[in-house]
Amino acid sequence: MLFNPSGFSHGMVVYSFVIALGLTLGRMKVFGVSLGSTWVLFLGLILSWLGLQVNPDLIAFFKNFGLILFVFFIGLQVGPSFFATFRNGGWGLNGLTLFGVLLSLAVTIGLFFIFKGDISLAQMMGVHFGAVTSTPGLGATQEALHAMGNHTDITVGYACAYPVAIIAMILAILFLKKAFHVDIAAEDEAWAEHQMKFSPAPIYYHVTVTNKALDGRTLKELRDIIDRPFICSRILHDALITSPTANCQVHLGDKLRIVSNKDAKLSVVSFFGEEDTTIDLATEHSPLMAQSIRVTRSAMNGVRIEQLHLSHLDGVNITRVTRSGVQFFPYNSLQLQMGDSLYCVGPKNSLARLADLMGNQTKSLDRPNVIALFIGILFGVILGNLPIAIPGMPAPVMLGLAGGPLIAAILLSYYGPRIHLVTYMTNSANLMLRQWGVSFYLASIGLSAGVPFFKAFEEGIGFLYMGLGLVITVIPMIAIAVVGRKFMHLNFHTICGLMAGTSTNTAVLAFAGTLSEKSTAVIAYSNIYPSAMFLRIISGQIVLVMLWAYL
Repeated sequence: MLFNPSGFSHGMVVYSFVIALGLTLGRMKVFGVSLGSTWVLFLGLILSWLGLQVNPDLIAFFKNFGLILFVFFIGLQVGPSFFATFRNGGWGLNGLTLFGVLLSLAVTIGLFFIFKGDISLAQMMGVHFGAVTSTPGLGATQEALHAMGNHTDITVGYACAYPVAIIAMILAILFLKKAFHVDIAAEDEAWAEHQMKFSPAPIYYHVTVTNKALDGRTLKELRDIIDRPFICSRILHDALITSPTANCQVHLGDKLRIVSNKDAKLSVVSFFGEEDTTIDLATEHSPLMAQSIRVTRSAMNGVRIEQLHLSHLDGVNITRVTRSGVQFFPYNSLQLQMGDSLYCVGPKNSLARLADLMGNQTKSLDRPNVIALFIGILFGVILGNLPIAIPGMPAPVMLGLAGGPLIAAILLSYYGPRIHLVTYMTNSANLMLRQWGVSFYLASIGLSAGVPFFKAFEEGIGFLYMGLGLVITVIPMIAIAVVGRKFMHLNFHTICGLMAGTSTNTAVLAFAGTLSEKSTAVIAYSNIYPSAMFLRIISGQIVLVMLWAYL
């Protein structure tokens, strides 16, 4: 059975060999850049061209299964930040990302009409997704083509354009660095100043109550009067440090340790009286403790902070909430999610009771919530197969096995906690399943497209694919860089992260990270990655709907 091309054992041996060797080669770096899992695709193409065969039904299964895994767990990861990005002022960068995506589509469509005698629309879309290095976009577009009755294999154009795109983007960054006369040290300093000024993370400071109108009022009353979100984590009154509750009174001369967003500091300090920079109530002499508590109890998933009734816990205050590496101010309406880390201040026994309420059992987070994940995949596959009738189209279109699971995962990860559905999984588990998915998918398209790929170069069309891909890569990247630098005055590191994020390309991001020890490009990359991934996946389907008459 091992040597029978139609057997399952033979297929698993081939897939295991292609993926293992491909990922090993993917770790090799040339000038600091590696192609990662893309080597799985190239190895599959070579072995397929050399005559290695696998059961077509097995290839079809692993291709679809891998695509579902890949896009679903991408959606699960980016879902919470997909909507938060826009609420937190990310419209500028995401608007520039939208501009880059639309411009790349416009260039692609323009090139198609120029060369439509030499290249089909389907293959042009394959070149497009190779040029923007979007594997999930390729999968979604291939699915949409099949739903429309077109079974053209678009992976040939993708494979031709992909490696050229990575090299072109790296060279574009180096060109822009010289064209903009960038001083990396100056850019680092400017970035640090910008972060200090606009960082949304909570800050702490101390105030002395000198406002006579506040004497004897409770903290709850003061919050209502000032109408600014703040937390008093410690109060010094008559030489005694305590962790106050909402009903605790403040008096003239009291010193308070305040936690708030940076933009609220001036109002809070002016309201209480004056800032005191000579003390720190969070010292070893304080009778209070600070502790990070993890939310690991499923009953707490989706619970709002105000529902915890912290006043019943003898002066415990939650001063910060950390989720997926991002700090939040603990608004009363903030809903907790599995895996959240709560930074709390209070007496030892009270903190222990809160920890027991939250679970605080880190090991329990290692167990994935498989039920919710399969509910999400079920919903995604059903959503992907729902027909969508569009006036003028000869047949209804569908989101397919890429669009459906992606949207389902985004909605599940964002709204799941609100209905007490646990969607948390460790980052390592998410990455592993995504790697499995993309490896199976790339191996499948490689093992099924080796002969036409090399035939394209024999006929000369492969070189045309590479040239067209180069144009599709360079023009939008240069355009968004110029707009970002000249009109939006963006930091060069932000521009590098923007270029990598718009193409969702970690290889380019890794190169951008070598330009500075601070690796600040990753912040811009993470801000636009959710929307860029979503736009790339749906963009191909939109083009096919617009130009279906040319298929």
